Amino acid sequence: MTIKNDMPKNDMPREKLNKKGAEALSDEELLQAVIGSGGKGNNFKRIAKNLNDVIAKVGADKLTVEDVKSVKGIGDAKATIVFAALEYWRRHFTKQTRPIIDSPEKAAQQLDFIKDKRQEHFVLLTLDGARRLINRHIVSVGTLTASLVHPREVFAPAIEDRAASIIIAHNHPSGSLVISAQDTEVTQRIREAGELMGIQLDDHIIVAESGFVSAKY
Repeated sequence: MTIKNDMPKNDMPREKLNKKGAEALSDEELLQAVIGSGGKGNNFKRIAKNLNDVIAKVGADKLTVEDVKSVKGIGDAKATIVFAALEYWRRHFTKQTRPIIDSPEKAAQQLDFIKDKRQEHFVLLTLDGARRLINRHIVSVGTLTASLVHPREVFAPAIEDRAASIIIAHNHPSGSLVISAQDTEVTQRIREAGELMGIQLDDHIIVAESGFVSAKY
């Protein structure tokens, strides 16, 4: 069944945008222009309103494609179009206040606060799909020589942050940047757990007062 729109053609969002410019459209009308047409049992104005409500609740910076698909009337194909448009805009046209962590050097910059600690601090950096920093969590504080880390303590905040990937890190109070057998074991455990969770481990950074090293490879 096709649902008729009783809106005059000149008031349709796409026509209005072409005639008056994007600034003349409300937020819902902009979403209507992206959505284009309604689905069975739901017109495009209602879909746009519901989508706008979801974005307001979740936050544009944390919105996922699953959030978009949760709106009645938006299927896989349309959700992909809506989310791809939003993500492209987020990456290229909005001022980013969250740094992109795409190298061990940039990760180490986020870890200066633990490099001279006298106890081991195990830290989690959560990242979005563009590798922008979402949050920084102290997972555990151990003894002078070791901290025990379980995957559930790592991935609980990662899931809450809706992270696409993570970086784990800890300091060596001894000042040594030698990667220990325990460091390698922790890296492997977190990587394997991440594969099961669908959250990629990007790196494991070890820091000390003298510098840092990547334990991933």
